[in-house]
Amino acid sequence: MILNNINFDRVCDIARDAGSAIMEIYAGEFSVELKGDASPLTCADRASHRVIADGLTAATPGIPILSEEGGDIPYQERAEWSRFWLVDPLDGTKEFIKHNGEFTVNIALVEDGRVIAGVVYVPAQDTLYFGCLEDGCWKSNDGENLVPIEVRKADHERGLTVVMSRSHPSPELAKYLQEIKVAEALPVGSSLKLCVVAEGKADLYPRLGPTMEWDTAAGHAIVEAAGGTVLTEDGTPLRYNKESLLNPYFIVRGR
Repeated sequence: MILNNINFDRVCDIARDAGSAIMEIYAGEFSVELKGDASPLTCADRASHRVIADGLTAATPGIPILSEEGGDIPYQERAEWSRFWLVDPLDGTKEFIKHNGEFTVNIALVEDGRVIAGVVYVPAQDTLYFGCLEDGCWKSNDGENLVPIEVRKADHERGLTVVMSRSHPSPELAKYLQEIKVAEALPVGSSLKLCVVAEGKADLYPRLGPTMEWDTAAGHAIVEAAGGTVLTEDGTPLRYNKESLLNPYFIVRGR
């Protein structure tokens, strides 16, 4: 699939290759380090980063890459970028460490502060999501052909199916849930939370806690391509390549 002069079939293959590198490490023993912000880091994060950075550089040599596990890039340099790849090589490192399978590879294309396409690959499930704002959203299981997916219309009388972070609860979220009618609550790890909304298995994902731009960009593109929204608490779209890469709180909705 060629979009914006980019072969996204190749981008999907790069995500799968990164997932293979992760699963090789997942099957054995590995050590865990703590980064400066106390978040965990494993050799799988680094291995996935190398696969993605090498693959994207070869496939799209003119497009810069901002990755969680890459070096810090000054805002003065990033501000000159009109288009770039935003990557989380292993989203859900805590889920990886727990061996619950809910971790992902996230690759997003950002133009002028807005996500326009995203790939989320779930290595432990061999499931891939791909969304492009101009063309729609698809899902592939076990390497099979991509099939279209879309968000569902919420049934407010019955109550909402709400997806929430498995590893990052917050008092703000607890208060928010008391103010809406919840039929079912689904704890999920990593960017899978956005994908669950995109494929119509949940109605709402309120993220009232800290996230970084690379955590959300690919899933954001998938939700919007599937017909949903990702908005801040004041109703404005989530933006990317800000001076601070920390996201504000946001709400993901279907229809």
